[in-house]
Amino acid sequence: MSFSFESLRGYGIHATDGDIGSVRDLYFDDTTSVVRYIVVDTGSWLPGRRVLLAPAAVGGIDHAGKAITTGLSRHQIEESPGIETDRPVSRQYEESLHRHYGWDPYWSGAAAYGMAPYWGGMGLAAVPPTVPHDPVERELAERELAERGDPHLRSAHEVVGYYVAASDGDIGHVEDLLVDETSWMIRELVIDTRNWLPGKKVLVAPERLRSVDWADQHIVLDMSRPDVKASPEYDPATIARA
Repeated sequence: MSFSFESLRGYGIHATDGDIGSVRDLYFDDTTSVVRYIVVDTGSWLPGRRVLLAPAAVGGIDHAGKAITTGLSRHQIEESPGIETDRPVSRQYEESLHRHYGWDPYWSGAAAYGMAPYWGGMGLAAVPPTVPHDPVERELAERELAERGDPHLRSAHEVVGYYVAASDGDIGHVEDLLVDETSWMIRELVIDTRNWLPGKKVLVAPERLRSVDWADQHIVLDMSRPDVKASPEYDPATIARA
């Protein structure tokens, strides 16, 4: 079962001993399409602060009640490293976050140095690793990697609204993202074709993305317009939502 990202926004987050805020965004990895973090707005509980929770912290999603439960206490969350959402998330920050909660890191070895972006038509094929063999150079490279922002973490909220083009012309924009409730992987993009095919919304898998221009907020598919027209139509009734 998949859920709608746009519907998930605003869901309340419940700790073991009380409410902590609501879902503001999801950060996903563009090398795998897997959601790495839920961005939580702590509202009036911790005014002006936002925290990140890994999907591993989710105990369950109640779509009817628009709520997510966690096995964490308010104290654990309050003591977690805060996040500045207007700055890239660094690996250094991720390491401190995972140490705080005792989560297993999803990165390791050569994979941390480079994977071909999934959001760009290259699938999951790894590029040749560039891990230095010299221990000193390797340590310096790892330190630099830890301190800079992770270029593969992307905001789901930002992607909604991106313009989408087929190989032979514009077709519309991203209306929503559908996320698998078990794996937390983005399974499909909901594309609104209203300016081309009024009233039609289609589903496109991430692997059909040929390129993504993050600066210009523009996506190009490896599909023609006839291919897009023949794609499965979006049916909200099949999606987990309130």
